Amino acid sequence: MFMSILTPRNFEDFYYGKGKGSRKDVHLYDDRDTEKVNRIKAIQKEGLSPIIKVIARNLTEDKAFLIEKTLIWKLGKTLTNVSSGHYAEKFRPHDTMHMDLSGFDFKNGIYYLNVGEGIHRCWEDCKEFGFLSARGHKKYSTPIRTLEKGDLVVAYLKSHGYVGIGKVMEKAVQVNSFKFKGKSLRSYGLKVPNIFENADNENSEYPVKIHWITTVDRDEAKWKPKSKLFTSQLVKASLNNQPQTIDFLEKEFNVDFKELLLEE
Repeated sequence: MFMSILTPRNFEDFYYGKGKGSRKDVHLYDDRDTEKVNRIKAIQKEGLSPIIKVIARNLTEDKAFLIEKTLIWKLGKTLTNVSSGHYAEKFRPHDTMHMDLSGFDFKNGIYYLNVGEGIHRCWEDCKEFGFLSARGHKKYSTPIRTLEKGDLVVAYLKSHGYVGIGKVMEKAVQVNSFKFKGKSLRSYGLKVPNIFENADNENSEYPVKIHWITTVDRDEAKWKPKSKLFTSQLVKASLNNQPQTIDFLEKEFNVDFKELLLEE
């Protein structure tokens, strides 16, 4: 079931959540220090009781989470929910209605991608042979395997800065299936040939084919010391809600992301 907690003063919802059986009243006995609990205690202090009502029933867990996220997204500023809910990445961030967002107002998105240099790959190979890659372990390969054809990627090289902007041409595949100009990467003199380690099992590298729009060498990487430019340890991250970084990249690389997203 899915429930709502309302204040009896004006019947305004202040919490949404899923429950099971008779558990809808468990919130009345919660003693944690949260905004929800404080709101309930304030209502009880006035001699009143919060109104707890089931608003949907016989739901799968996934459906309940989707309803939760939809309601939190719509009324988030007036709610006491701590979590932004599941499926958060599928909803437009708050306070962005004035902006054109990739992945929402455009079919494709703009994503920050770590080059992730090491024993399996280097920026020089990525740049020359048109790819970015991540290892097969789900923690690392799943993000890069979610990229779709037409997505824009911004390559970040740790300890250097931004080194390239490109467009995804094909979804990521195991390294044995990846082709550059119709040939396997084995046909080329890679600086880091260890990319083929575990190529025949679940720990294979997963390169994603990139058409590089503009790139620079590592010693020319774009960065601004002591700035608030976006960076992350994540393999992949959306650059929505990062206007300062987007502006910096457009100026430094002389590109217009909106135009690039509209190009077929």
